[in-house]
Amino acid sequence: MSSGNEAAVGERLHRHGWRKAFTVEEMVENWARLIGTVERGYEDTAEEYANDLYSRNWLHEAWLLLDDRTVLIWTARIKELDRRFRAATVDDDGLALGWYHRIPPPELWWWRRHPRVLVGDLGRSLRSAGAV
Repeated sequence: MSSGNEAAVGERLHRHGWRKAFTVEEMVENWARLIGTVERGYEDTAEEYANDLYSRNWLHEAWLLLDDRTVLIWTARIKELDRRFRAATVDDDGLALGWYHRIPPPELWWWRRHPRVLVGDLGRSLRSAGAV
């Protein structure tokens, strides 16, 4: 269930370029879905992988705007998902993915990691960019 502040944050981010007024729940679910796929082996393209990483960007941006109650409700879940993402990925400072997408600043650390299990189109692309 979203709070009034959460709805306002979703609208604000939408006005600043996000394709719709997402909710925290939607973006946490998207982040969780990506992590599950990465844990099993992400087979789609590098472009789709980059697109999927944006769910974590949205959460990062929203966190600065959300009320304390909403942050408190979701922080433990996001920390657990972040832990799982780190475990399922390798930090290469964005070198391999950087061949296919501009890598944002270091505070968006998830862009500097790629799946540990390299399979499918993404695996072939990242290997050709030097990932091991």
